[in-house]
Amino acid sequence: MIYLKSDEEIELIRQSNLLVARTLAEVARVIRPGVTTLELDKIAETFIRDNGGEPAFLNYNGFPNSLCTSVNDQVVHGIPNNKPLKEGDIISVDCGVKLNGFYGDSAYTFEVGEVLPEIKALLQATKESLFKGIEKAVEGNRIGDIGYAVQEYCESRGYSVVREMVGHGVGRNLHEEPEVPNYGRRGNGIKLRKGMVIAIEPMINLGKRQIYMEDDQWTIRTADHKVSAHFEHTVAVGKNTCDILSSFKFVEEVLTLQS
Repeated sequence: MIYLKSDEEIELIRQSNLLVARTLAEVARVIRPGVTTLELDKIAETFIRDNGGEPAFLNYNGFPNSLCTSVNDQVVHGIPNNKPLKEGDIISVDCGVKLNGFYGDSAYTFEVGEVLPEIKALLQATKESLFKGIEKAVEGNRIGDIGYAVQEYCESRGYSVVREMVGHGVGRNLHEEPEVPNYGRRGNGIKLRKGMVIAIEPMINLGKRQIYMEDDQWTIRTADHKVSAHFEHTVAVGKNTCDILSSFKFVEEVLTLQS
């Protein structure tokens, strides 16, 4: 069942996503070599609660923390721990918030200190592919148009697209229908309609696309242990345009100040 949202509901979802965006910026301030992902998690949880929200991931199907922190060859769903980040690492920080009965969901992959040029290029291409997908999230297009845009952009640059993990609808539930794969065929899949709110989240690997789940039953890693990047926006499908409800603005203001 796909729930179409009213304009009022979309504005509430936007507020949830703006809290996610500001939380990611708080995390961005402290990402550096020597910091642990558990420290990042505590900062996020405190900030979310101080601003009237609830961490959406905490205890979701048993997940133990407020952030998913996925380092290097971890694709998604990494559990925060006490291992310090190292110079040259990358870390995907995925954050979800519940506010006023609606969810927000967004992710950003950060560089820890100086990273290799080939890894920097992967992050850039993954983020660009997200916006290629977003361009297709308009009424009358189909889910496959979004996936094709992401896949074509990344594979043409020599990267591979994770297929088992997908984007999703967002609203009164963190994960709603429809699923939003990052691969597909143009003109295939569910038709997009105004009022659909979806999370588009490319997960793109430097090496091959195969993945596996760790023994913790959460963390997803690349099978060849090459790094993976992940960026995510929650968007509302419109008639002629797509409304991005989450934001990277606050994160990128912090990163600009640090550079």
